[in-house]
Amino acid sequence: MTNNKKHVRVNDILLGPLERPALQWLAAHMPAWVTPDVLTAIGVVGALVVFFSYIFAHSSALFLWGVNLGLLINWFGDSLDGTLARYRHIERPRYGFYIDHIVDAFNIVLIILGLAFSPYVRFEYAALALIGYLLLSVLVYVRTYIQGVFQISYGKLGPTEARAIVFLANVYVFFFGNPTLQTSVGSVSIYDIVALTVAAILFVIYVITGMKEARVLANEDRPQSGGKASSA
Repeated sequence: MTNNKKHVRVNDILLGPLERPALQWLAAHMPAWVTPDVLTAIGVVGALVVFFSYIFAHSSALFLWGVNLGLLINWFGDSLDGTLARYRHIERPRYGFYIDHIVDAFNIVLIILGLAFSPYVRFEYAALALIGYLLLSVLVYVRTYIQGVFQISYGKLGPTEARAIVFLANVYVFFFGNPTLQTSVGSVSIYDIVALTVAAILFVIYVITGMKEARVLANEDRPQSGGKASSA
């Protein structure tokens, strides 16, 4: 097993060339009272704004702009906390990893539940996206512990791209509505298709990456000639 205090962080995302310089600039200009923990709390506030804005969207589509504001606040807090800690050389590897990712799980549950309770997506489709996210999270954390590789991007897609997809979907629905298509399984809205597409991508990444890593580990842990395989 690897030392979980030291791992290689992989975040090779499509928006990285824009995001990384922006985060470095923000980290360099944050006032002293803004700490990584404060930023983590700001990320939670953003998730709460998303949650309630989606629910209030039953009364007006204008609340979709509240959702997008919440996504920006969540991105600011969630993406900048680690960058700020590294910029100031105040990393706390175990505490930071622990807090960051249990809070991330809480935030994504808030965001997707808000979407599920909104007028735009069927609850079960949003639930599939949440299940896919949680499955992939388990895979990421287990790989970090076993291989020492903390990979949060796959195929150039990561949390920032996920927020961008939701942001753009909200803009589209606000200006053009959420038209439905009649299918063999009933009415499916444009936003339903977005949720199902995201869920499908998450499940595919989980299955393919999980199988690939299992083969790698099987080869690495192959018993020596004459030895006995261990079940643990």
